[in-house]
This record gives sequence, C-alpha cells and structure tokens, in this order.
Amino acid sequence: MYLLAVIGNGLVMAVVAWDKNLHKSMYLFLAMLALNDVLLCTVTVPKMLLIFWQGPSPSTFPACLTQMFFVHALFMSESAVLLAMAFDCYVAICAPLHYATLLTGSCITKVALILVARSVAVVTRGVLLILCLHFCQGDVIRHTYCENMGIAKLACNSIALNSIYGLTAAFLTTRLDFVFISLSYWAILRTVFPLPFREAQTKTLGTCGAHICVILIFYILAFFSFFTHHFGNNVPSHVLILLANLYLLMPPTMNPLFMG
Repeated sequence: MYLLAVIGNGLVMAVVAWDKNLHKSMYLFLAMLALNDVLLCTVTVPKMLLIFWQGPSPSTFPACLTQMFFVHALFMSESAVLLAMAFDCYVAICAPLHYATLLTGSCITKVALILVARSVAVVTRGVLLILCLHFCQGDVIRHTYCENMGIAKLACNSIALNSIYGLTAAFLTTRLDFVFISLSYWAILRTVFPLPFREAQTKTLGTCGAHICVILIFYILAFFSFFTHHFGNNVPSHVLILLANLYLLMPPTMNPLFMG
C-alpha cells in the first residue's frame, strides 16, 4: 500500500508539474493533496514496517514527539486541502464568473500558507500539553506510531486537559471542515440538478463523485478511529491499532485512483 501511495501520488504531482495546462487551482490543490499524502505515509509507514519486521523497536522521546507532531499536522492539512478543493468546486459551478478573479495564483499560495499555519498552531499546543505531563507508567506505546493520546496515557498525572483539547481541536478543525465541505457539495447539487442540461449534470456528478469518494474514505475512517480511541474503552487494542493504521494508509492509496 505504501508503494502504491507513493507511486500514485508521485505520478499525480509529476503530471501537474509537467503540464502547464494543469497549472490551475483545481489541479494545484490536487497536487497539494498528493504531496500531503506522500508525506503522511512516509512519516508513519517506514517505522511501522520496521516494527513488523524486527518487532518492537526503541524510540527516543523527542523522536516520538516529532512523529506525533507531523502525523497530526499532516492529517489536519489533508482535511484542509479537501475543504479547499470543495470550495474550488463550489466557485467553479455556483459562481463561474468570479472563478478567475477569486482563485488566482497568489490566492492559492495564501491558502496553502494558511493551511500549514493552522495545522502547526493547533498541533504545537498539543505537543506543549504533552511536555507538561509527568511520565511514570512505563515507556512502551502499544501502537505502530506515536500519537497524542497514546503518549498521554503513559502519564501518571491527569490527562483530562489533553483529552479535552484533543476533542476541541478536532471539532474546530477537521469536524468543522467536514461541515463546510458538506455544505459546499449540497449547494453544488442544488445548483446543478434544476438545470435542464443533462450533459452539465453528468459532468458535475462525475467530478463531484470522485471528490465525494475521497472525502468519505478519509472522514469515515478518521472519525471512527478517533471516537473509538477516545470512547471505546472496551474495544480490543489490536482493533484500535488497525483502524489507526487504515485511516493513515487507505486515503493516500485510494486518492490517486479516484482523482486521477
């Protein structure tokens, strides 16, 4: 899956970079998504494969925090890029006369910088909360990669603040992104379906259908994994680990197939 994700997303980025006709907002956002997918896989999969090959391997606390930072930051960036793609679709279909003036090169650059800044700001606060904890319950994380609650559960003092912040940050970022994405596609479908032109409807459904498949794979796996980690106290640990691995591996692998 890792090789498929890297090769597929690498091809997407190469095609967009090579063909100047594709230097438009829709394809640039697609290239951003592909880059994010490659980085997300690369941050987690090599260590995961090492664990499967050699068994549990040691990792320093700074290295674990670094991996946690990039896993969560890239996950939030992926959600934000999907939101940007939904907005791009919305403007192209619902306000086509303003498309060229709204989604300029400088606008896309600013959007990319805002997405990165949001992810870094939110995840940095989570890392600082981890650094405030005192650890006395061993140093073994029963997971294939370092993630926020997995590290926090090793602490001997209360992790209520970490849990509350994690839930709040998730709601104000990825969950809110999902709401705005849903509203965008609802507005698109509401605009297109009353049109008498079957060709326009088919073309829109083809484009939106691919986007919706990517969005559903990403958010269904992510939400299910997130809520089972926070509230599924009776869920076996191997199921939690499988879900956490799937939501990081499945979207990068499937995205090039749907969006290509």
